[in-house]
Amino acid sequence: MIHNTKIAVIIRSDLLGWQKVNVTAFLCSGVAATNPEIIGDKYKDGSGTEYLPMFGQPVFVYGADKDELLRALNRALSRNVKVAVYTEDMFKTDNDVDNRAVVEAVKQDALNLVGIAFYADSKTVDKIKGDLKFLQ
Repeated sequence: MIHNTKIAVIIRSDLLGWQKVNVTAFLCSGVAATNPEIIGDKYKDGSGTEYLPMFGQPVFVYGADKDELLRALNRALSRNVKVAVYTEDMFKTDNDVDNRAVVEAVKQDALNLVGIAFYADSKTVDKIKGDLKFLQ
């Protein structure tokens, strides 16, 4: 199936493995929460057991350094694309209230980003991500 939209997650490449997975999961939750139309139908196995629905389209995860992340954020915002952000300071908190507080305490150009995620038409995603490669 060909999709004219997609979800992109851009993660800082120098993170530890568990951090990459954790940040990706949190960022995807932001995309899902604000775009319910991209959630597919529930799954059901041959025994009739139902499972939760997931995204009904591709999710691409790219690696970037700190400057590339900030550049992608700026590209997304300049195109009016809504973005989920995860900053390094969020690793030091243990709840959603404190997560929002550490982001709000820093101006946009000084965010110590470790990841962003967004949903847009495929051409816009490609322009935002530029020449970033898949996360290793």
